[in-house]
Amino acid sequence: MTSSDGKVTLVLGASANPDRVSYEALISLAERQIPFIAVGRREYNGKNIVIQKEIPPDVSHVHTVSLYLGEANQHEYYEQILALEPERIIFNPGTRNPELAEMAVIQGIKVVEGCMLLMLQYDEF
Repeated sequence: MTSSDGKVTLVLGASANPDRVSYEALISLAERQIPFIAVGRREYNGKNIVIQKEIPPDVSHVHTVSLYLGEANQHEYYEQILALEPERIIFNPGTRNPELAEMAVIQGIKVVEGCMLLMLQYDEF
């Protein structure tokens, strides 16, 4: 996917289940032609959405990391998230993590506790 600004969003905890908010968020990103990389427990390819099981090693230019993983499932991604040096991390409802948030702030990464889907719907993304 491409967009004029080239900013990439990494969605961690992505799901192909239409009943999940992360799926709705992926659809919303795709409709707005915002480039994204989706990482989830199961691979998926359809409806302009590709979900991978791991963060690709060659990822660069990540502007936003949007979390749909609970705090206990975020630990394995700490190093990878921080190494990407995103401009911001969005902690969606149910993903609040003071430890990762503090690590991000120390590194100069903006921390947002909010809902990416609503941010997209109201053009606040």
